[in-house]
Amino acid sequence: MIENIQHIEIEIDKITNSIENAISGDNFRTNVSLVVISDFKSIKKKNGWIFNWENEFNQADRDVYKLTIEGNPQIIQ
Repeated sequence: MIENIQHIEIEIDKITNSIENAISGDNFRTNVSLVVISDFKSIKKKNGWIFNWENEFNQADRDVYKLTIEGNPQIIQ
């Protein structure tokens, strides 16, 4: 059986407990939570997303999580 394995190519330059603004150096505490259907209105290709959130969400064998800044859960990072 051949599995369809997909990878995300990212570079991690350092480990932080938050999101860091690369220009100002400001740090923002974050929350990780499950994506819900109502999130799809803001995470579309037309809004700059390359990742296909809905396709991943509809896969029965996985959960999809989002990263948001504490106190601002409407904007997915």
